[in-house]
Amino acid sequence: MKHPRDKTAGSPLARYGRPALTALALIGLAGFGLRISPSAAESTPHAIPALSAAEPAPQATSEVAVLAGGCFWGVQGVFQHVDGVSNAVSGYAGGEKATARYEQVGSGRTGHAEAVQITYDPRKISYARILQIYFSAAHDPTELNRQGPDIGTQYRSAIFPANADQARIAKAYIAQLNQAKAFSAAIVTKIEPDRPFYPAEAYHQDFLTKNPSHPYIVINDLPKIESLKRLYPALYRPDPALVARTGLSN
Repeated sequence: MKHPRDKTAGSPLARYGRPALTALALIGLAGFGLRISPSAAESTPHAIPALSAAEPAPQATSEVAVLAGGCFWGVQGVFQHVDGVSNAVSGYAGGEKATARYEQVGSGRTGHAEAVQITYDPRKISYARILQIYFSAAHDPTELNRQGPDIGTQYRSAIFPANADQARIAKAYIAQLNQAKAFSAAIVTKIEPDRPFYPAEAYHQDFLTKNPSHPYIVINDLPKIESLKRLYPALYRPDPALVARTGLSN
């Protein structure tokens, strides 16, 4: 089994060595006028419009959203810091149970995407607001089959709606953002059929919180937490909803 530190094997990040890249990222290569950014297409997360269409009134106290947006470490970390979210689990979606293993998913041939299952209270935060955070702070929806240094269909941008309402909201919101030219390029996020979600291995859960000085986290994921705080200060919670406390499901 690969250790988590091998996550970026084969990516541009691995070629140079993550400790060296971390140091370069932190000093900004000021002497050369260069910098490292987690995303080439949308390097600076920015505010985007909220969904303009009406959402149905909450009918439950707990609902689930499954979103894929590159490496699940960062996406999980972002939503663990969102008020109204009670759990966020890293895992795999889009493929079969037999191939829902990190080593196999990493091949890019299983149909799976690294994804996060988000359990939230719709009375406190709506599905559309979850998507707003997903599109603006958690990942770059204009990158096709990659996020930052990670390349492959397992890092694709995808939404797995749990029901018809979620599918309708996601479709309407993507159309609205594209029409408004909210990003410098078109959104490539796919709305995929609802498939079973399979939790990832234990060593992937709460990875951002447990490893805040890991070079990959420093370069790619801590900036996402800062974007969440900057863009949605009223929704930011400093104490994350960790899987270690809540378990793999509520």
